[in-house]
Amino acid sequence: LSQNIVAAWLCGARYIELKTVQTLDTLEIPRPCIDMQDEGYNCEWSQELKLEQTKTEYINAWILIHILSHKLNFKDGPGVVFNMSLGYNLEGIMKENIQAFISEMKDSTTKIKTIKNDLLSVYPSIQDIEIPGCISDNVTLSTMHGCPPDEIEKIVGYLLQKQKLHTYIKLNPTLLGPEKLREILNYKLGFKTQIPDQAFEHDLKYIDAVELVSRLLEVAKNHNLEFGLKLTNTLESLNTRNVFSPEIPMIYMSGRALHPISVKLAEQLQNDFNGSLNLSFSAGVDAFNISKLIASGLFPVTVCSDILKPGGYGRFFQYAETLRSEFSALKSHSITDYIIKKNTIENTSVKAALANLVNYSNDVIHNPEYIFDPFENKNIKSQKPLNFFDCISPPCIPSCATSQDIPQYLYHAS
Repeated sequence: LSQNIVAAWLCGARYIELKTVQTLDTLEIPRPCIDMQDEGYNCEWSQELKLEQTKTEYINAWILIHILSHKLNFKDGPGVVFNMSLGYNLEGIMKENIQAFISEMKDSTTKIKTIKNDLLSVYPSIQDIEIPGCISDNVTLSTMHGCPPDEIEKIVGYLLQKQKLHTYIKLNPTLLGPEKLREILNYKLGFKTQIPDQAFEHDLKYIDAVELVSRLLEVAKNHNLEFGLKLTNTLESLNTRNVFSPEIPMIYMSGRALHPISVKLAEQLQNDFNGSLNLSFSAGVDAFNISKLIASGLFPVTVCSDILKPGGYGRFFQYAETLRSEFSALKSHSITDYIIKKNTIENTSVKAALANLVNYSNDVIHNPEYIFDPFENKNIKSQKPLNFFDCISPPCIPSCATSQDIPQYLYHAS
């Protein structure tokens, strides 16, 4: 995990939502477990390292980023936030191994000091680098499908009151309800993904979510902590694809098909809370919609499906280019300024963000970029071995009968 986190940071990522951990850390993961042909699908579990190994990876990444920040002469430090992600129920979170994980993420001073001493011979200047012992004081909660509202509230209450962690809850797209969700996904966008009734039956209901969030906002306020929502988790769907084992009944959808659904849910929630919610966003984010999300007050933004496609973390350069261009065009020097200037009517960031979100929610459903593509068998794999390094190879070259160097033609044309 550490090399992935460092690579992401080097390519521009600054808010890192760490892989979700749970008390059960000896899981059998079916293979393949991810399908990213177009929209994404994955199997239910993803934790492949034991908790002790995971902690070590996060601490190593934290130290490496601070070393690189020093080496690259970043005057203001690495500017990075590590966001813990915990699952999946109260019983599991209260287990000794998860408690130890939280404790060490909040204070790894002793372990960091030991590692700094070990690295002195490799990088003597490490003795001049101040590396904070607190790796993370904030958390995103992922709950099990079917987790009752009162248990979600107890978990968040515990994280806020006892652990003193800034806390976000990751909500499921099923909050929209079956009629609205299927109307967007299956009828307006044309995706064939089948969402079973049980996905809506055992997930948190919208009315319960609104009441729960209202109470937790007060708890967070009383403890001077930040509380918000993460939109959205993946969408439970039937395994009708020929990629995964037929023994797996349910798979979980992400990527571009999820984007309009999650934006609509964000609009509904912000309308009910007058635009006052802290909403983090992760659903089909790419270089072409990130500025619209920021303008809608949805941030921090995290990315997964898009960087699992060719280009990987290198895609972040286009994200940065797009945002820089947008901010420059409006002469904006902060996110708040950008939100207000993006709206010509409202003059406060909360009202402007809500107005921008309503406009984007209405537009995105009709955007052809999110309509189902019937060309099912896109394949970017080639016969070239996938090495750890130097593995980039344009799939168009081996796919061409005469192996023409198509990227070079594109380069010269540009």
